[in-house]
Amino acid sequence: MAALAPAVAAIRVAVRRALVGLPTAGPVLVACSGGADSLALAAATAFVAPRLGRPAGLVTVDHGLQAGSAERAAAVARWAEETGFAPVESVRVHVAGRPGGPEGAARDARYQALAEAGRRYGASALLTGHTRDDQAETVLLALARGSGPRGLAGMPPRRDLSGVPLLRPFLDVSREQTRRACAVLGFTPWEDPHNVDPSYARARVRSDVLPALVAALGPAVLENLARTARLVAADTTALDDLAAAALADARAPTDGVTTGDRPVPGGLVVAVLAGLAPALRTRVLHAWARELGAPATALSHRHVAALDALVTDWRGQGAVYLPGALRVIRQDGLLVPV
Repeated sequence: MAALAPAVAAIRVAVRRALVGLPTAGPVLVACSGGADSLALAAATAFVAPRLGRPAGLVTVDHGLQAGSAERAAAVARWAEETGFAPVESVRVHVAGRPGGPEGAARDARYQALAEAGRRYGASALLTGHTRDDQAETVLLALARGSGPRGLAGMPPRRDLSGVPLLRPFLDVSREQTRRACAVLGFTPWEDPHNVDPSYARARVRSDVLPALVAALGPAVLENLARTARLVAADTTALDDLAAAALADARAPTDGVTTGDRPVPGGLVVAVLAGLAPALRTRVLHAWARELGAPATALSHRHVAALDALVTDWRGQGAVYLPGALRVIRQDGLLVPV
């Protein structure tokens, strides 16, 4: 009996670890573009899921941004059906008009389509093929953008996507391993031209920055960046839990005041906020601003810093303006939305 190729073994072990213990019995849905990472993920899932007694489906998303995208999506769907995936769905999304630039808009459209498919089929999980290399790129981009700990935590191996668990089994698998696995299994992956388009920051990091770092510091730099993300993510989770408790302690009573059917968001007690460590206080203010309705994608460090100044550098300044047409003032020892 021929020995299993190490790359194929690695991708199957990664998928098995992700799927074992999923609480619900619905199908797992693989997001597959036809690239090496997602194709390797689909192949590993097709092998592992039935052996765990789980049905496996596949969703391919056509962003409509390149010539021939519809034909490519149809080819991926045909391959999936021939491989035994069920359900199989090809979804066309509309990217134009969405906020966040071309990369962000395409990502938002893709995740929306995946979440809708997950809910439609009662999926126990959605799987994406992000690798250790993708994680390293994410950490470097976050560092360059000054994103802080939340950005440096990178992509979590598991998160909720509109009520459906999103799993990333390959965050400890290298991109090279997925390519080797595809070669062993006889697949010819699609090469996305966006991955080498220098107009995209991630493509420049992939083609120029990471190779330069590997040349200067050795190949371990990729694993070290991914490890940094794991360590920072653990610290961030702990701080977020503490911040949730501190936010509860800092709330001012609302006395049941409502507008229509909805309670009026209460203020925060400045004296309680002032007693918190800065790392905790800024997390409390960020969470509160989100609670008031500030969109996460628009809420930035400068907004939170302005709220913090109402606590720590009070000189009678006026309202702080937050995304979502929100205003916060300091009044009678409270931070109050107006």
